[in-house]
Parts: sequence; structure tokens; C-alpha cells
Amino acid sequence: MAHRLLITDDSMIIRELIKEVAHEIGFEVAGEAANGAEAVELYERLRPDIVTLDMVMPIHDGLYALRGIRALNQQARVLVISAISQKAVLKEALSLGASDFIVKPFRREQAVRALELLAAAKPIGVHNTPARNTATC
Repeated sequence: MAHRLLITDDSMIIRELIKEVAHEIGFEVAGEAANGAEAVELYERLRPDIVTLDMVMPIHDGLYALRGIRALNQQARVLVISAISQKAVLKEALSLGASDFIVKPFRREQAVRALELLAAAKPIGVHNTPARNTATC
């Protein structure tokens, strides 16, 4: 059975890139959201296995969505994919229950690895581009 993914990003181009990666590794894209409010609403309705989540979006941001998703399911697997490289935002996302964090622009291999690890429900760390290593918080 394919893992079901909810993709959340205000950029259609980024959503398409993530969708390509997801299909490449056999995931089913259950839905797409363009802001934090949509992400929470779709998560509640669709109950995907994994969520990708941008931090900077209109209406409600990724932290809002992360709080809402975790309120619905404490075990939710959330991969933050964001251009935000501020340590405080990363720390807050991880403290709120994000499973992993990769920084945009990301390499395809990073997204593949992070999604596969989340699907396998293995403990994972942070996978950032070498130029923006925010893992040392």
C-alpha cells in the first residue's frame, strides 16, 4: 500500500517538485495545501501518513499548521521543507513535533531520503544543504 502524502507549500512550483519526488518513490499524493489553515483542514479530512510543510505561507504559517496537525494526531509525521534557516524557527518546529527538516532549495536526493525514512518510521535527523547547515542548533 502506498504511503499517502499531504503537500503544503504556497508555491505551486515547489508543490510540483515534491509531488514528482513522491511519485518517483511510490507515494500517493492525498492532497495539496497552499497555507497553514488548508493544511490543518486537509489533514483532518484526509488523514495522510506524512505531511510536508513550508514555514512561510499566507493566512497561517507552518508553525500554526504544525500545532493544528499535532493537536489532531500526536504521532503525525511531518517533514518541514522551508527556506527558513533561522535556528529559532527550526528549534520551535522540532519542539512542536516536526519529524525532520530540510532547507530549500533542496536536492532531490534529500527529499527522497527524508520521505523514505519517515515512511519507514525510523528515527531521523536533520538533512540540510551543506551551505545552510542549521542542524547545529
